[in-house]
This record gives sequence, C-alpha cells and structure tokens, in this order.
Amino acid sequence: MNSRFDIDFLEQATEVLRAVAHPIRIAIIDLLKLKKKLSVTEIHEHLEIEQAIASHHLRILKDKQILISQREGKNTFYSLRSGDYSKIIQSLEKLL
Repeated sequence: MNSRFDIDFLEQATEVLRAVAHPIRIAIIDLLKLKKKLSVTEIHEHLEIEQAIASHHLRILKDKQILISQREGKNTFYSLRSGDYSKIIQSLEKLL
C-alpha cells in the first residue's frame, strides 16, 4: 500500500473511527464537547437512553482512550481526553 501515513497511524486512526462510528457515541462526544464533564446519569438523561446503554458506550470510548473518567464519591464523571475529538463531529457536520 502506498500512503503518506505509516501503518501504525492508519491502524490507530481506524480504531478511533470504529469507536466513534455509532450514533450514541457521536452524541456522547458532542454532549461532552458542550458540557465538558458529566456523570453516567447525566449522560443517559440528556440523551434519553437507558443507563446500561450509556455505560456500554462510555466504556467503549474510554477503552479507546477517547474519554477519561474521574471518580468523585459515588459518581464517575466522564470528559473528552482531548477537545480535538470534537473536531470529528465538526468534520461530519461539514461533510453531511
């Protein structure tokens, strides 16, 4: 394959795009772009989805290092690891 990117970059980019490629995960990234830091409860209430579904998608995003989590008492709060992840959403808005 002849590309200006090395194979490591291409594989990492593919993993990030796979992690983001779901309507709920796109909505979570967009929500966290606006709200900065939210608990699972706040996320599932904002998106009007079940808490178990929110937790599932948050775990995927966290495992791919798109989100970070911080425990505060009983609650875990999520935020974007980098504000640059919201640029994926901005790019989609321009393309669609």
